[in-house]
Amino acid sequence: MGMQAFDRYDESDHSILIHNHPSGDPTPSRADIEMTKEIVDAAKRLGIAVHDHIIIGRKGHSSMKGLLLI
Repeated sequence: MGMQAFDRYDESDHSILIHNHPSGDPTPSRADIEMTKEIVDAAKRLGIAVHDHIIIGRKGHSSMKGLLLI
């Protein structure tokens, strides 16, 4: 029964991750990159596509997809 709960997910499920950096610098940290890769891998197993991870700071924003990190 546990695995059947995930049968509802298909390729039409999408996600964009967003978080802020209180320091103001939107540059992805090593921890941001590693955690994003773990989330993308886990989401993929559930049939969920992660299209981007955006980091917002006082100095603008960064897109991990735009930086070719995902």
